[in-house]
Amino acid sequence: MITNFFIFKLNNHDVQELWFQQDGATCHTARATIDLLKDTFGDRLISRFGPVNWPPRSWDLTPLDYFLWGYVKSLVYADKPQTLDHLEDNILRVFADIRPQMLEKAIKIGRPD
Repeated sequence: MITNFFIFKLNNHDVQELWFQQDGATCHTARATIDLLKDTFGDRLISRFGPVNWPPRSWDLTPLDYFLWGYVKSLVYADKPQTLDHLEDNILRVFADIRPQMLEKAIKIGRPD
């Protein structure tokens, strides 16, 4: 997925300002995967074996891990996509509709006072 879809789509964008955040799941941290992401994002990779280690229970990243992915998944699969193109269209639409204010609110709610 990363090679055939994600990196391919990134080729149309300037990734010099983008950060890539990845959880520490073993299946996401294979050496080949980490090497590919390091080549693409350099020091802007947040991952278990990346240049920036995944901080456990981080108030600024955890809401993205627990809120954002569940939110995105619920919308992407709401109409039960039956084809890869339909799934891709849903993913692109859902992420395009996410507003920074929603993410800022999620981070603020998860932040310790």
